[in-house]
Amino acid sequence: MAIIDFKATKCRHCYKCVRNCEVKAIMVKDGRAEIMPDNCILCGRCLQICPQSAKTLVSDLSLVKGMVEAGEKVVISIAPSYMGLLKYHTIGQVRCALMRLGFADVRETAEGAALVTAEYAKLLSEGTMENIISTCCPSVNALIEKYYPQLIPYLAPVVSPMIAHGRMIKQQMGADTKVVFLGPCIAKKQEALDPRHADCIDAVLNFNDINRWLNEEDIVIEDCEDTPFERMNPRVNRLYPVTSGVINSVVATQSGQDNYRKFYVHGESNCIDLCQSMVRGEITGCFIEMNMCSGGCIKGPTVNDRSISRFKVKLDMEERISHDPVPEEETAPVLEAVSLNKVFFDRTPHDPVPSEEEIRQILAKTGKMRPDDELNCGACGYPTCREKAIAVYQKKAELDMCIPFMYEKSKSFANLVMETSPNVVMIVDQDMKLLEYSAVGEKYFGKTRAEALQMYLYEFIDPADFQWVFDTHQNIHGKKVHYPEFKLDTLQNIVYIPEQNVVLATFIDITKEEEQARLEYERKLDTIDLAQKVIHKQMMVAQEIAGLLGETTAETKTTLTKLCRSLLEDGSDNGGK
Repeated sequence: MAIIDFKATKCRHCYKCVRNCEVKAIMVKDGRAEIMPDNCILCGRCLQICPQSAKTLVSDLSLVKGMVEAGEKVVISIAPSYMGLLKYHTIGQVRCALMRLGFADVRETAEGAALVTAEYAKLLSEGTMENIISTCCPSVNALIEKYYPQLIPYLAPVVSPMIAHGRMIKQQMGADTKVVFLGPCIAKKQEALDPRHADCIDAVLNFNDINRWLNEEDIVIEDCEDTPFERMNPRVNRLYPVTSGVINSVVATQSGQDNYRKFYVHGESNCIDLCQSMVRGEITGCFIEMNMCSGGCIKGPTVNDRSISRFKVKLDMEERISHDPVPEEETAPVLEAVSLNKVFFDRTPHDPVPSEEEIRQILAKTGKMRPDDELNCGACGYPTCREKAIAVYQKKAELDMCIPFMYEKSKSFANLVMETSPNVVMIVDQDMKLLEYSAVGEKYFGKTRAEALQMYLYEFIDPADFQWVFDTHQNIHGKKVHYPEFKLDTLQNIVYIPEQNVVLATFIDITKEEEQARLEYERKLDTIDLAQKVIHKQMMVAQEIAGLLGETTAETKTTLTKLCRSLLEDGSDNGGK
């Protein structure tokens, strides 16, 4: 089951999540990031820093609502961080508000913390472990199981307060009880699904979920009645979510002295530094409170309210919460009925390891032929080019994640276009200052690239069309422009680029085509003139022929008329005799 939902359409080659993931549990495929569950420790850092909100947490809110609506016996276990994250006047108001949502009961997870504290105190008094690492934080547990299995013997063999509380509730209220955990942690969702204790917690909500649900039901915590918690008073164990909270609880609970030095560590990088130090054997005889979140659970990955100061919350909680321990007579009966034992094991991801030759081959593909070529800039998300090459081999990364290489590659392509294109390419800013000018421009305008980049466009051609494009943000395509002073005819495309607020223009030389067109036009005019002359001559001939025909016809008519008359006259004379 996925814990973090990924929206591929929003991921845009930024690699910010890779840069911020301390264990590099994010794979980049087709330019988009994907979480690798076997490598991930669910610290939630990628959720917090993603600039495009491409990663979101899968919510159990609908599942929990369905349980309540179905009439099931649902109990909510609320993490002690609620004391710094919810707005209320009394903690009883928090219980009342949640009861109004339909829960059968509202219990404090700090009850489970009291049981865990008692187990830690027992381990300290026994003194058989070389080091003891608290196991309240599932992200820390995953970090050690997956990346520092040598330290597993130092993990306290005790479940977290959430699991302890789940077992406690089901033992007290029946196995059919549905237990919902409410807290700021996303790793708790994976912990609830862990086969080692998958029957303890039925759903996990965060404070964003519960606030949304309260708003939907128009429930304001500060307006609710004070309905005090009815079960065990966790006392000092409510300090678990702030730094040193576990240590303070253990120290307050101990009945005697022990020989362990005690300190706390919080934050991903600090936890990793400590693990590396312990692997080197530099830490012995210590009880260590480890928390993956910087500032403790109070600044968990689902806490989006930046107005919440972990320093203020820590001070307020330490001042407000009783530092008294839970009496042994309250925890002992529960510990007899509920097992808190947990076995940790090696879950190291088995990624393929490339040979030195394979690493060098991958480095060479991004132009890193020698160690001097390896910038180790970290822009891709990996601290060194070598580690990035290994990630490429393991199919976690892609070659084009190397930003300096891609920049040089794009730059070389751009230079190639500018140097070899048969067309004039220009880029100008709003002041008509030339920002780019292809080398072929010298052939047409007599300006070298170096000269042109020091000039303004109006110094050698009319910038009117460029200015129009700037002013209107409308493009010009396929416009013919003649430059008689350069004996040049061009077909121009002038385009506005809003991202850079510049205008890009390409001039295609059509001088030969235009000259050919003019010659063709002149030939057509000559042909038309010749045809007109032929027609005129034909008309003259026709008129001459018509004139001659007219004369001969008239003469013939006259002659024939005379002949007829002569014949008639001859006939009259003979008749008279």
